[in-house]
Amino acid sequence: MSTCGKIPNRFEFSQHDIEEAVRSGQLLSAEIELSLKCNLRCQYCYVSTTADQNNELTGKEIRDVILQAHDLGARKIIILGGEPLIYPRIIEKIEFIRAHGMQVELFTNGLMVTPAMARRLFELGVNVVIKVNSFKDDVQDKIVGMPGASKKMRAALVNLKGAGYPYGAGFLAVSTIICRENFSELIDLWVWIRDQGILPYFEILTPQGRASENDWLNVGAADLEDLFYKISEIDRTRYNQIWDPQPPLVGGKCLRHRFSCLINAQGFVMPCVGVNIPIGNIREKKLKDILRESEIVQDLRYYHDKIKGPCGKCDKADDCYGCRGAAYQLTGDYLASDPLCWKNLSLSEDIAKLPILVNEFIPHGKPMCLVDRLIKQGERSAEVETTIRRDMPFVDENGLLEEVGYLEMIAQATAAMRGFKQYGITSNKQEGFLSGAKDFEIFERARVGDVLVTSVFKYAKFEDIGVIKGTIHRGSSLLAQGEIKVWQKSAKEKIA
Repeated sequence: MSTCGKIPNRFEFSQHDIEEAVRSGQLLSAEIELSLKCNLRCQYCYVSTTADQNNELTGKEIRDVILQAHDLGARKIIILGGEPLIYPRIIEKIEFIRAHGMQVELFTNGLMVTPAMARRLFELGVNVVIKVNSFKDDVQDKIVGMPGASKKMRAALVNLKGAGYPYGAGFLAVSTIICRENFSELIDLWVWIRDQGILPYFEILTPQGRASENDWLNVGAADLEDLFYKISEIDRTRYNQIWDPQPPLVGGKCLRHRFSCLINAQGFVMPCVGVNIPIGNIREKKLKDILRESEIVQDLRYYHDKIKGPCGKCDKADDCYGCRGAAYQLTGDYLASDPLCWKNLSLSEDIAKLPILVNEFIPHGKPMCLVDRLIKQGERSAEVETTIRRDMPFVDENGLLEEVGYLEMIAQATAAMRGFKQYGITSNKQEGFLSGAKDFEIFERARVGDVLVTSVFKYAKFEDIGVIKGTIHRGSSLLAQGEIKVWQKSAKEKIA
């Protein structure tokens, strides 16, 4: 945000600090789920109704990962949930973070913010972000999935203000999800929050978890554009705050993948709650090593020339890449353009989505192509689907796939994994070849008509040589597995 120069958005870091963190491989913040236990059933929650609430991090593991984030330069720990205040040792954890010189940002629904809790949070200088989605009790209760919740949430605001917020060492913010149920009152809600001296944190809904099960919450891109621009004009004329509208945050921008990460309640590290691809687990490897070795993290930190489609060509691409979470949840590709951005409203056909036919981005043409569709892409991993046809190479006169076909299928799935990362960025297909195989086993033969899924995982790389473990399944039956080495040359030519 800016007014006659610069007014800092207290949710953001300076561009200089972000670039320095990227250059040095450091963090500026880290998001941590202490537990997924919650006392509400918010209809928009990013956590699925089937999410595992077992095997959560111990207190010692939480302290250890906080220290690891601190050693990586993190200035702020963002505490998420579930509902963090349910966690029995929440104050102890906050005190631990503050004792190590880091700020605490606490996202809470407010149901457990008693006067005593509010005073303690204020004394500790905690940045409190509390949910308020509507002025109307019935709307608020419907959105958060509990009758009577609205009154308790309003009482939490009273308690926080009574404790001294929004003034003091920590700020007070209101977190509001933009959805169809509250859309008509969002402008008035924004003005009320500003007039209270509270920070507004309005965010576009990410279509995942429970939100993906509740289409009645969705707001179209054109309506989102209208809302963003109306609030931008109100901020400019009434509050002398000037900002360019861009998703997913009203009045802000999300570049968190360049300087932050999420550690979930089971210890899995992910780029954010929206790009919920596990890139490692702190129970198995240090946070520093997980971030350094992750291709996804490196892609998003150095996102320029890697974002595909309209977002990659946008005039705001230097400091905006839309919502990576929305892009991943709606396309299966964390580098895809954001389908919820209003600038892409008429460009949906230019945004590639999984599953996708592989023939455009692997070097294997007919008749040698043995794989059909890329169905999933992860951290150095992919799943590719194939239907065995009689006219395929390596299919014998009895309609059975010959042994060499399984090896070739894993090699082509590897080509698809690599080729899709460049699809829409370069005009060249990947160059490469199979250079070796190891420990290859075939347990059953596939035949014409079988639908196979080939899963590949690149677990090592030496310059242009990748070492890949692959499996081939027909339903729940494992047909073949083994390890291959491939040489791949990256395409350099960028699409104009």
